[in-house]
Amino acid sequence: MSAQKDRWVFSFSFLLFCASSIPTRGSARLLQELSPQEYFSSLQAGRASLAYFSHNVSPGAQPFLEQIENSAEALQDYGISVVKVNCPKEDVSRYCGKENALRKAYLFRGNMLIREFPTDALFDVNSIVANVLFALLFNEVKYVETLADLQNIENALKGRSNMVFAYVPATGTAEHRAVMEAAFAYGTVHQFVLTTEATLLKDTGDDESDVSSARLLFCHCQQATDLAEPCRRTAMGQTLTMLNIHRHLKLMGAPLVTEVAEDPEKVSTVHLQLGLPLVFILSQKETYEADRRTAEFVAWQLLGKAGVALLSRDLVDLNILLRSNVALKTPDEGVPIKYLVLEDTDEVITLVEDKNKIEQIQEDEEEEEEDEEEKENNNQDIQDDQVVEAVSRDKKRELPLEQILVLTEDTFHSALLETARTVVLFYASWEAVSLAVLRSYTEVADHLKGTQGVLLSRVNCWDWPGVCAKENVTQLPTIKIYEKGERSVMYNGMWGTEELTSFIMLSRVSCPLKLATIDEAEGYLRGEFPSELSSYHHTSLLGVFSTATSEAREAFEEAGSILSGHVTMGMYFEDDALALSRKYAVSPPALLLARSGGRSVEGIALSKQSAQDMVRTIRYESLDIFPEITVQNLPRYLQFRKPFLILFSDGDISQMESKEMLKLAKGRPQEAFVACWLNLKKTPVGRGVLKAYFATMPSLPVLVWVNLHAGGQVFKFPSEQSITEMNILSWLEKLKAGLEIPSSTLSEEDWKPPLPAYDFLQMMETAVPELPLHTSHRRGDTPERHPPESPGGDTAVREEPSQETKVEKVGSPGRDLRGTAPRLAAREKQGKRHSKL
Repeated sequence: MSAQKDRWVFSFSFLLFCASSIPTRGSARLLQELSPQEYFSSLQAGRASLAYFSHNVSPGAQPFLEQIENSAEALQDYGISVVKVNCPKEDVSRYCGKENALRKAYLFRGNMLIREFPTDALFDVNSIVANVLFALLFNEVKYVETLADLQNIENALKGRSNMVFAYVPATGTAEHRAVMEAAFAYGTVHQFVLTTEATLLKDTGDDESDVSSARLLFCHCQQATDLAEPCRRTAMGQTLTMLNIHRHLKLMGAPLVTEVAEDPEKVSTVHLQLGLPLVFILSQKETYEADRRTAEFVAWQLLGKAGVALLSRDLVDLNILLRSNVALKTPDEGVPIKYLVLEDTDEVITLVEDKNKIEQIQEDEEEEEEDEEEKENNNQDIQDDQVVEAVSRDKKRELPLEQILVLTEDTFHSALLETARTVVLFYASWEAVSLAVLRSYTEVADHLKGTQGVLLSRVNCWDWPGVCAKENVTQLPTIKIYEKGERSVMYNGMWGTEELTSFIMLSRVSCPLKLATIDEAEGYLRGEFPSELSSYHHTSLLGVFSTATSEAREAFEEAGSILSGHVTMGMYFEDDALALSRKYAVSPPALLLARSGGRSVEGIALSKQSAQDMVRTIRYESLDIFPEITVQNLPRYLQFRKPFLILFSDGDISQMESKEMLKLAKGRPQEAFVACWLNLKKTPVGRGVLKAYFATMPSLPVLVWVNLHAGGQVFKFPSEQSITEMNILSWLEKLKAGLEIPSSTLSEEDWKPPLPAYDFLQMMETAVPELPLHTSHRRGDTPERHPPESPGGDTAVREEPSQETKVEKVGSPGRDLRGTAPRLAAREKQGKRHSKL
């Protein structure tokens, strides 16, 4: 790094020196006039001089002498003196004696003749400086005429040094001089190669160049190792002047990608200093490797046109939209950084090459947001997907995702092994239900912050469909809990924060939990053991087994593995298990069910049940006897496909009604129906249910019998009768006997979506085939371009090794920017109208 800095300092000092040497009116005469003896005696070893020998200056030689005199100051900057040698008439030496010798200029280094120049080749200052430097720099500047010569030089330089290849239509021009002056300054750093052959320029693949214009290519040979492949080339887009060449070489020596971990407003790179924009690729630590490859791919495309920096979201506290994935900083003072949402790398390149593109993108985004808001306002009354509506309404609310680890194909399996239990949310970043669940998931992460042994993570299946396919994720969203990367448990409950938190916490405890003593068993029934679950409301189920009931115990253990996360199950099978079972008036195998912290314990005989029978029994017995039905718990009761006896109430039910309904529920024969109640104030959707049951809204409270799974008939309990156990049982007998007329009959049509569900994984594979997925790293569009990989690490502004020293490796990031933003612009657009689900 210090050597590179020294070269920049030297080059800049050299330019200042050149600028200070611009001829000014009245400058001292630099053309020396000496006799031959004086000239040859003044020659110093290693010092160059250009001499013109003359007897008498003829009128035809006067223009040449004027150009020689004008070039003296320019050549002096390179340590070359210019001398007019006045030959005596009687001198017949080599340089003064022959007529043709007097029509030449001679270049000496010390007393050694380097080159003879015909005076007609030195027709102006540019030709004099260009030809003199070309002669002196014969080791630093190679002249080639054929493609084979150029390839031989390239092959010799591969892995060692870079090459500056220049084409000039003719020698002695201003462009030729600029190349020679650059070679004088940088010849020890790069190998300069010159040609005047137009066909050779085309052979290098530069077909678009006008052969009448000079051209300069920087060839990155230092990082190339394959002799069969040409060095990567970066063309200079400006005209060939010394200042432009210096600027281009300085850009080629700058870091390919600069890593930034501070406010981008404070960042200054060589690109900004030279008047070029700086593109920030926004990254995060979970997708660092993919983002790094994307940044390098973009940097190669924009080399010489703009700088590229990798901005870490995790290390910079910025008030920017999380959905932004690219930022642009211009060299203009006072112009704020623009944060944008782009779909692929082509848009980034267009953004730099077309200055009007950024205004167009921002205008499109603003118009799109206005159109969406207008459509949402117009369609509020006909929106048939409430999830989409809610997500769309809150789309500008950024989620606190810091506590949720982002997993990729590279990090998925290693992350599962680092923590005892890893919770993984599989979702699609543009799909409405996924985004709604992600909001609940962030609340769960906040509740479980600091919980030991639990890691919350997420996988965006749009970005990483290979991971989701391997994990057998067939619907989105899906939540799974992995134990040390081995067995997994899938969550199939409601997506509320409370339900998710309970599932994760219950999954931390072995199911069933083996208890060693009667005291532990009693503490378990009271909800005191294990201690980490004492703050969570749950029903405790304890299986009691004797040594003679091993078959039932094995079935219980299998049922526990199925129900892990949904219930808490304990198991006691010590020698004194019989004493515990007798206390609760049951015989092993038996199930003890404790509600309300152990204040009431019920004993249920298990007999010889299979694991699936036990699962059904446990699921049913763990439910409340007379539950309040809510949107969250309704699926638990619907799964038993039993008739519902529902008491609808506008608020809490009275103590008398609760007592009578509870007696009825406890005494229900053979679990024939689900007795429950619904509070319309807490669950206002119940009003819509009553409107579907009755033509007019009935007075409350109202007791209703409905069998959703057999006939769909709805019966209303007589409003003139009081709600008591005896009255209800008498009414149910009449229903059974067919003596009551139903108030309404529900349609037998299945409650299904109007259209088939989307196959998300299939959509991900085929929707955008031109975007390579992150399942593998494939070559980019141009086979000769292989962006190099880079080491990790974070600093405030870390400059990686430059393009000149970086070792190039095969691998392309593809053309998309999917790894750089939690929600992709293209995918988000597809999911904004999802009302047909």
